[in-house]
Amino acid sequence: MTEQLLSICGLYAAVDGKEILKGVDLQINKGEVHVIMGPNGSGKSTLVNLIMGQPKYEMTAGSIAFEGEDISALKIHERARKGIFLSFQNPEEIPGITVENLIRTSQNAISGETVKIMAFKKNLQKAMDALKMDTAYASRHVNVGFSGGEKKRNEILQMMMLNPKLALLDETDSGLDVDAVRIVSAGVSRFKNAQNGVLIITHNTKILEQLQVDRVHVLMNGRIICSGDAGLVDKINSEGYSSLVSGGCKNAG
Repeated sequence: MTEQLLSICGLYAAVDGKEILKGVDLQINKGEVHVIMGPNGSGKSTLVNLIMGQPKYEMTAGSIAFEGEDISALKIHERARKGIFLSFQNPEEIPGITVENLIRTSQNAISGETVKIMAFKKNLQKAMDALKMDTAYASRHVNVGFSGGEKKRNEILQMMMLNPKLALLDETDSGLDVDAVRIVSAGVSRFKNAQNGVLIITHNTKILEQLQVDRVHVLMNGRIICSGDAGLVDKINSEGYSSLVSGGCKNAG
C-alpha cells in the first residue's frame, strides 16, 4: 500500500501581488521521484518555495498537506523539522559558520537530540567521499569562496546528512559541467529510498539518468498542463514544450 507524503490541492500563489500559481494539484507518495519541467517563469521555483514556507511567496488559495497534516500555516523551521528540505537554485554564502557546524547544528535542531560527534564525523566523511568533495571543505565557511559546482555539491551533502523525508531540488544541476552533474545525480540516487520522496525541478535532464523517475509534470503559466511517466522527458527533449500545447498531453502514461 502506497503512503502519501505530499498532497497539494488547488494551490494558488502570488509574489508581490502578482498571481504566479493558478490551481496546482500534485501528490507524491513515499518512494517516488517526481520531476517538474517547464519554461522559465512558469512558476516552478514558486511552487517549491511555497512548499518550504518561504514568506516571500503568498498562498492565496488551496492546501498543502504533508503526511496527512495541513502545513499551510507552518513556518520554515517547523516544516524542516517535519522532514522537508529545499536545495536552493542559488545557494547563499554564510560567513562565520562552517559547513560541518551548519550540518551538525541542523541535525541537532531537527532531532532534538545532541549528535554524537564521532559518528557524525564518520558519516560526514562518507558522504563527502561519495560526492568527491575534499574533506577540507567541512571546516570552510558555508559557500564562501566556493565555485558554483561546489555550492551545489554542498547542498546535496546537506541533504544526504539531514536525511529528510521529502527533498525539493530547485535546479540543483544548473551551471554544472557533465562530470559534476553525474556526481550530484549519484548523490541523489544514494539518498533515495522507499521511505522518502524527491521533487526535482530541472532543465538539464542528465541529472535524471541515474534515477528511476516515477512521474514527470509540465508546469506552464502557473498550471500543470501535462503529467506522465519518464517517457515524457524524452518527448520534451525531442519535440519541446510547444508540442504539448499544440498536440495536447498524449501518451503521457
